[in-house]
Amino acid sequence: MNDRFLRACRSEAVDVTPVWFMRQAGRYMPEYRKLREKHTLLEICRTPDLALQVTLQPLRLGVDAAILFADILLPLEPMGASFEFAKGEGPVIHEPIADLAQIEALRVIEPGEGLQYVLDAVLLIKRELSGKLPLIGFAGAPFTLASYLIEGGKSTHFIKTKRMMYSESKAWHLLMSKLAEVVRRLLCAEVDAGADAIQLFDSWVGHLSREDYVEFVQPHTKAILASVMSKGVPVIHFGTGTQALLGVMRDAGGHVIGVDTTTPLDEAWNIVGYDRAVQGNLDPVALFAPREVLLSRVKRVLDQVSGRRGHVFNLGHGILPETPVENVQAVIDFVHANSKVGG
Repeated sequence: MNDRFLRACRSEAVDVTPVWFMRQAGRYMPEYRKLREKHTLLEICRTPDLALQVTLQPLRLGVDAAILFADILLPLEPMGASFEFAKGEGPVIHEPIADLAQIEALRVIEPGEGLQYVLDAVLLIKRELSGKLPLIGFAGAPFTLASYLIEGGKSTHFIKTKRMMYSESKAWHLLMSKLAEVVRRLLCAEVDAGADAIQLFDSWVGHLSREDYVEFVQPHTKAILASVMSKGVPVIHFGTGTQALLGVMRDAGGHVIGVDTTTPLDEAWNIVGYDRAVQGNLDPVALFAPREVLLSRVKRVLDQVSGRRGHVFNLGHGILPETPVENVQAVIDFVHANSKVGG
């Protein structure tokens, strides 16, 4: 197996810096767009053969890990919160959570109850990879899932979410504990099905202060990460807008801390501590820049690492639609050719 990704997650020596990209399988690839002409996003997620196809598509570019094609919102429907992806709007929750009674009605499910297709996709992908590359499984973190449930979709200010947090503490912690338990079970099941590493996406947690994170989020996230880390696979803990939260996210857990675009990688690593690996953190928009500008930004990230063990090259968030595939390829090739990792 090409195990440089796993080795870097464990801060072990590697020949070159490993590369993978959040949303590396998706809308920027012509193969994916062709498939989407026939199938919705949810159809692809819920059909293991299609999820397999999409997961494998970006591997031709030379990335060092595959990531399961799925969506962080998938656990919500079997819990009792139906949703859809509305064209041009993103996810829409049909009945947003507004009171304790709705939270009490949410079911704490086992992964086989409505999410078996995710585990079946993991099994198929592992079989197809035949030990050549590691597979990353993932799920959304409780705060990010809660924000979608309460806001009814995407949000800018998270007013409804924070209002519940501040004024209905009992309801908030019940919701977070239910989401945390479902996510914990799903991630452990993904590992049991064959996932070689796990990433927990807390995409919107950067909208919280450090104090609010510690009080309202950290205990629930910590419970998930401790359980999954005990499974013996590398675990990546990721969020955006998290410069002020990096220390408390480290305390919550994870072998690798994801670093977003706005935080210089060397500064982030100093906060996180060199006993942890880091992942990141090229600006996804840099992939639209002229080649020389793009590669100068890639070099800047590598320079900030200074050859230290424990760096996984990635973006600060996911690849954007319309990203030129040839620029993604150029980044992978440049990192592999120009990274010098300490022995």
